[in-house]
Amino acid sequence: MNTTIIQVPVTKSLRDQAALAASDFGFSSIQESIRVFLKQLASKKLTISFAPKTIQLSPKAINRYNQAIDDIKSGKEKLFTTNSVDELMSYLNQD
Repeated sequence: MNTTIIQVPVTKSLRDQAALAASDFGFSSIQESIRVFLKQLASKKLTISFAPKTIQLSPKAINRYNQAIDDIKSGKEKLFTTNSVDELMSYLNQD
């Protein structure tokens, strides 16, 4: 196999964080993850996403939100609906 070495200067902390992330994604090493990235880049099959990581609610928060949804669906908690901004502002500004 004809190989070459690519050197990319990075801080030690970035290298360590990337190695942990690569492991979390199931790669055996940061080098393996870079090879996969380069292979996808070379074949123009690379997809880059900057979507925020999903936040996982605690079990307590999940129960609280589920209870609120149940209360709304059962009619125990009444919802306010409006058809105009003026009506909404009037409702919000009432004493």
